[in-house]
Amino acid sequence: MSAVAARLAELGLTLPAVAKPVAAYIPSIVSGDLVYTAGQLPFIDGALPATGKVGGEVSPEDAAGYARICALNALAAAEDAIGSLDRVTRVVKAVVFVASTPDFTGQPAVANGASQLLGEVFGEAGQHVRSAVGVAVLPLDSPVEVELVLEFH
Repeated sequence: MSAVAARLAELGLTLPAVAKPVAAYIPSIVSGDLVYTAGQLPFIDGALPATGKVGGEVSPEDAAGYARICALNALAAAEDAIGSLDRVTRVVKAVVFVASTPDFTGQPAVANGASQLLGEVFGEAGQHVRSAVGVAVLPLDSPVEVELVLEFH
């Protein structure tokens, strides 16, 4: 078992199968020593656990959990591209999109769901720069979407 897989197991997690793209793109791509993931939705077994806007139908706490699932899905896409997450030397950037009601301003707390998972999995190498962006709507009415940039050797 790889070190990252062992760490995920300690956290009670396993990498899911790579989510099938919902349009004309690929889940991840390598350029140099970076792997970029497409935006990942919080699919669990091919279905969204919730739809709607954060601050409306979806609570910020639930949305943070969905951001965590998105990050896990992004890690699965990255592993598919590079063969093993043990090759990751740094999480460079996370972009977290939050479908929000107009008055909701807690996007950073929602994004923490993804950021905290990355720190739990990679330790110091999981520290990253991040954007937490409020948007009107996301694909399939998902409440959150996460994309990652990872450095690897």
